Amino acid sequence: MGRLNGQRAWITGGGTGTGAGAARALAASGAEIILSGRRTDALQQMVESIEAEGGVARAEPLDVSDATAVAEVAARIGTVNILVANAGLNVPDRGLDVLQVEGWQKVVNVNLNGTFHPVHAVLPGMRAAGSGLIILISSWAGRYVGTLTGAAYNATKRAVLALNETINLEEGGNGIRATAILPGEVATDILKSRPKPPSQADISRMLQIEDLAETVRFVAEMPPHVCLNEIVISPTWNRFYRGFNEIDAS
Repeated sequence: MGRLNGQRAWITGGGTGTGAGAARALAASGAEIILSGRRTDALQQMVESIEAEGGVARAEPLDVSDATAVAEVAARIGTVNILVANAGLNVPDRGLDVLQVEGWQKVVNVNLNGTFHPVHAVLPGMRAAGSGLIILISSWAGRYVGTLTGAAYNATKRAVLALNETINLEEGGNGIRATAILPGEVATDILKSRPKPPSQADISRMLQIEDLAETVRFVAEMPPHVCLNEIVISPTWNRFYRGFNEIDAS
């Protein structure tokens, strides 16, 4: 019997990376998994993988930047006990001297609007149930601004922290709790969108998908009266402290 038996978890950005890892970890703890993302093939592969391991999962393909589509998917899902708002992206041209309006809007639409839309969609049901857990994946850049991550990413991930705090401020009395997870560098495909991707040696010392997955599971398995407001997690070899070779070489 898993600690999350009877719980339904909706994970955005669930087809790959941190979202996929979190889905597998929550399924292993007994939760029913709903996976959303834009890549139907990746979602279906994850569903099949979870089912092969004895879990329960289904896919709900979705562009989280589309508020109407998010509301429709939420209505089909029904009760959501755990929301993991994980969808996120960045653009290669990040500095203010090269960032274009289209790039800014793309990042804001997914990282911020795409976080708010599922939160907004699940809150009524959680209020009615008198309980619920919302996990928002922010970033080290949400707390510590840097040139590597760029203006749009920094701004949206900082805004996610404000949204997280607002949920706890306004909804804690309704039994709803929110946790913002702020990871340092994680070895996921988002690294490919950097102007100069890191070396394999550096990637091997980063946080791995399994590390974030276990962090999400740790939060989800806490009893309902416990709210972990924020978790900042980084690699021991933290390049935000030690420096970035790809910046030095530019």
